[in-house]
Amino acid sequence: MCGLCGEIRFDEGQTSASALEKMVDSLKARGPDSGGIFLNNSAAIGHRRLSIIDLSLTSQQPMIDSELGLAIAFNGCIYNFRELRRELQGKGYRFFSDGDTEVILKAYHAWGPRCAERFHGMFAYAILERNSGRAVLTRDRLGIKPLYYSEQGKTLRFASTLPALLAAGGVDTEIDPVALHHYMSFHAVVPAPMTILKGVRKLAPATILTIEPNGKRRSETFWKLNARPQDRVLSEGEWREAVQEAMQTSIRRRRVADVPVGVLLSGGLDSSLVTALLAKNGQKDLKTFSIGFESVRDIAGDEFHYSDLIAHEFGTDHHRIQIDASRTLSSMPGAIEAMSEPMMSHDAIGFYLLSEEVSRHIKVVLSGQGADEIFGGYHWYPNMMRTNDATSEYARIYFDRNHEEMERTLSPRFVNGDHSRRFVEQYFDKLGDMQPVDKALRIDTEIMLVDDPVKRVDNMTMAWGLEARVPFLDHELVELASSMPAGLKVRDGGKHILKEASRGIVPDEIIDRPKGYFPLPALKYLQGPYLDFVRDTLNAPEARKRDLFQRDYVDNMLASPEDSLTPKGHSKLWQAALLESWLQTHGI
Repeated sequence: MCGLCGEIRFDEGQTSASALEKMVDSLKARGPDSGGIFLNNSAAIGHRRLSIIDLSLTSQQPMIDSELGLAIAFNGCIYNFRELRRELQGKGYRFFSDGDTEVILKAYHAWGPRCAERFHGMFAYAILERNSGRAVLTRDRLGIKPLYYSEQGKTLRFASTLPALLAAGGVDTEIDPVALHHYMSFHAVVPAPMTILKGVRKLAPATILTIEPNGKRRSETFWKLNARPQDRVLSEGEWREAVQEAMQTSIRRRRVADVPVGVLLSGGLDSSLVTALLAKNGQKDLKTFSIGFESVRDIAGDEFHYSDLIAHEFGTDHHRIQIDASRTLSSMPGAIEAMSEPMMSHDAIGFYLLSEEVSRHIKVVLSGQGADEIFGGYHWYPNMMRTNDATSEYARIYFDRNHEEMERTLSPRFVNGDHSRRFVEQYFDKLGDMQPVDKALRIDTEIMLVDDPVKRVDNMTMAWGLEARVPFLDHELVELASSMPAGLKVRDGGKHILKEASRGIVPDEIIDRPKGYFPLPALKYLQGPYLDFVRDTLNAPEARKRDLFQRDYVDNMLASPEDSLTPKGHSKLWQAALLESWLQTHGI
């Protein structure tokens, strides 16, 4: 897990070493172990390294293979790199390192840009070809690893984070009205290639972008989630066994590391199953970590009872992390600074604080993100089983605001259409006659998951040089779940088949418990210093000059913050303040 960046010139001019250095420096938290820059006339790449596989200097990046005429900057992990290495050695390739980075280089030379189809893992990388001057950017199937880019005239820059591009300068920082509509409606999800800024775009998942020296480019998709529920006909017992086998495979792949591997253990089914399977696969001295916050009203701030149960059951080296209110508040500026894009979900702050503590003990953790989206764990899926109007029902139960409220929320210059509803409608239309619930599961897997929980986990863990792996997003497991009848997933409160596959592995008390969420109650009911933080942010001179929101709407929320909750129970006031705070933090 690392950070990468680069610059490509299309006018035969020299790349800017100064710009590269600024981007690399901005990425230092993602790769605290080492860094470097490779300049090659009109193309350059930079890298910060977090040493996880092959800790030696031979796997330093940028990695140059003079014999093949290739250079690479890579972020992520290829879990099957040893199998690919043996295959490539059979083809006559010689290796000078023992890591996965060099395997990508050799695979690219052997099989071309679509070598990505052979990789099991999470990855974003940039490869430069010496002889042709061509650059190739690639992002993994489910967008676990980020990759942003920005164009200024005859120059294209790219980086693992949006703030790294800002550090290099020259970015058009005007707010994109369509992206703003998505942020305020689609629970802060801004689908690729958009970001909140007009001048920055992000590479879509499963995309290979080939850039020629003259600026001509070609984009291709190397993987699509084409599986449909009717593709496989199995009994419930056979589905249960298939899920167990796929999870075992996913966990086994993600044990690949030359450093210890731990688990972010919330005490819910997903992280408990990950812990159990790691333990059963022979992981020794397994470290697990749970976090808790102060309770507010009737909302509990921790789930230690359940995480303690799992830690005891599997004999883990367990760490309880209790966070008091003052520390939560003081950490908010750092968490917001670590966001590549503004993210309203309360648990971003929780992951930031958890990652800070975990990084003192370990460099790699597994997390349970993704299970709700692929196995139907959210409360809106049963509603989608009962509707004939997929778009309207999805918008009703998921969107933070309808368009009528949006017109009262945003300044008129930013309101030019119901973009979020149109996006969902067009996405669902492309899925044809698929059932509404399957359409909801698909958009949540391909769009919402990528730009909400997955991005959140990457940003908050990497802020502390911590690599997070997500077993539920093994692409073969995702394909399996997508081919499964929705009823097997959403039955009995959600994730029915995953619960059944977990029996005998995880204690029934965990499987049958009420669903919980990563709690941070203080950001739902804004009071005291939290409300002061929000008020100061929205009343700051920069906010008033920017004029994103209609003042009467902001003033009404500030007057009664506890009444302004989204259909999913999140604070609309926090959503607005988080966006404005992110813009101020990054000097926009």
